[in-house]
Amino acid sequence: MSAINSSYTIPNQCKHLLNYKSKHGVTGYNSIKDLLKFSPYGGAKIDKCESEMPRCSFCPSHHHHHRHRHHRRGGRFFMCLICSSVMCCKTSQSDHTLLHSESLPGHDIYIDVERAELYCGACRDQIYDSEFDNAVVSKHLMGLPGIGNGLSGNGESRFSKRKRLDFGGGGGFDSENERRSVVLRWKKKSKSCVPLGLRGLNNLGSTCFMNSVLQALIHAPPLRDYFLSDRHSHESCRKRSDDRLCLPCDVDVIFSAVFSGERTPYSPAKFLYSWWQHSENLASYEQQDAHEFFISVLDGIHEKLGKASLAIKENEDCQCIAHRVFSGLLRSDVTCTSCGFTSSTYDPFLDISLDLNTGPTDITTKAKKMTEKPSAESSLAGCLELFTRPEKLGSDQKLYCENCRQKQDSLKQMSLRKLPLVLCLHIKRFEHSSIRKMSRKIDRHLQFPFSLDMRPYLSSSIVKKRFGNRIFSFEGEEMDIPTEYEVFAVVTHSGMLESGHYVTYLRLRNRWYKCDDAWINEVDEEVVRALQCYLIFYVQKVLYHKGIEDVSCQPLSVLKDPFVPIAGCC
Repeated sequence: MSAINSSYTIPNQCKHLLNYKSKHGVTGYNSIKDLLKFSPYGGAKIDKCESEMPRCSFCPSHHHHHRHRHHRRGGRFFMCLICSSVMCCKTSQSDHTLLHSESLPGHDIYIDVERAELYCGACRDQIYDSEFDNAVVSKHLMGLPGIGNGLSGNGESRFSKRKRLDFGGGGGFDSENERRSVVLRWKKKSKSCVPLGLRGLNNLGSTCFMNSVLQALIHAPPLRDYFLSDRHSHESCRKRSDDRLCLPCDVDVIFSAVFSGERTPYSPAKFLYSWWQHSENLASYEQQDAHEFFISVLDGIHEKLGKASLAIKENEDCQCIAHRVFSGLLRSDVTCTSCGFTSSTYDPFLDISLDLNTGPTDITTKAKKMTEKPSAESSLAGCLELFTRPEKLGSDQKLYCENCRQKQDSLKQMSLRKLPLVLCLHIKRFEHSSIRKMSRKIDRHLQFPFSLDMRPYLSSSIVKKRFGNRIFSFEGEEMDIPTEYEVFAVVTHSGMLESGHYVTYLRLRNRWYKCDDAWINEVDEEVVRALQCYLIFYVQKVLYHKGIEDVSCQPLSVLKDPFVPIAGCC
């Protein structure tokens, strides 16, 4: 990472971690290796004693009788890397790691017992260190079957995704028996046929917003197909220069890592630095908004692979992979209430932001609702209907009518002219009022279908509904346009407006998996339906069903092209 533009600097690491390492080096990292326990998906935790729960050194002596109940209510335990004392942290107001650091100066660095991640008691935040990451990974690899770990000393996969996944036509093996032996051992290692590409991502210090979106992007079938077929390879890219990183290259590295077959959580540190360079205004170790990050990443991919931003304003013609996968076209109709004249404009979109409120949408009403308790539930169908419902513009928003030749009251109605391959729906849970100067998070539950038909929201459907039997055709209408979608990823946000945590739920081969940074576990469908979703990712139905083809059930001899079936099985 030495070849970086001199005008850009990576945010400073935690000073308390630097101070700890200057005095103790990595001694503490190596000393906890014997305490590490790993889940089948690769997630790690500290297990000091299997017979009991951890006990906080600062809580009253009677606390340990209720420590299990305390832990179930959301309390977390941290172990000091210097003295191995365990402290609890239930809330920001009840954080005993801070008391420990104050009583013993220098005892600032801890390990999260349940997640095996570094934590700074002085900063009261997660932190990241590649040397700690390597210590955890090396311990995990020591416990794996003797298949060869596929990692070099710096933790990077030494095999490209093509070589690791190519089981057809030799694939670099000396004999057919050797190839079959490796395949069988690889399947045995996976134990329960976990979907290929399902790999945890380490939190690098308040980067759950990044990990949650990356999981969705990694498993978006068209995007996954693009990078796994080496349409953009970090090994041969010419867009990377000595003074500028290439964000698509670092996305390609992530795809190589998660589809390498490894189960140990991956640390996307190189990608984070590259994204920081692209979005310097967001370069910090602070929590960011997942939706803003999603748009920023697509913009970064477009900047390298698409046409120059200044040369093209209408991105519907852009052939970069970001727009080919996520770009659609919105139609906006403004109708004069006096003469009925309608003017239409078209704008590209990468996602659709939906309002949870089901009442009137004018600013005054919104300001009043800021102080009201939100209703218990909304539906995605209701949100989409609200998005495409005619809206009467206020008296201060009168628009010029070309027919009346003066400003008139008007109605505005949105519709979808073109649908993308992958549809991202952003649920607006963070509401701000400039009138009352207040903000809040909307904790209303949203019902959403796993299968979604977008035909009612197409421009052709909206216009026909508006004019009834007076219109029989729609200019440029395509009757065979795919409108049926299947959900494949849901990003949720828990916590308050100013802070919180992002988690992604992935639907792979019709099973749901919770991706909470490095931790992955399978969950029931009912859990997903009860989520407070923030971002919902749908893919065209035909692409979803293509993506769930199970290549492990096919004879080895027919696996000629490992990139035709998008989502295989280990």
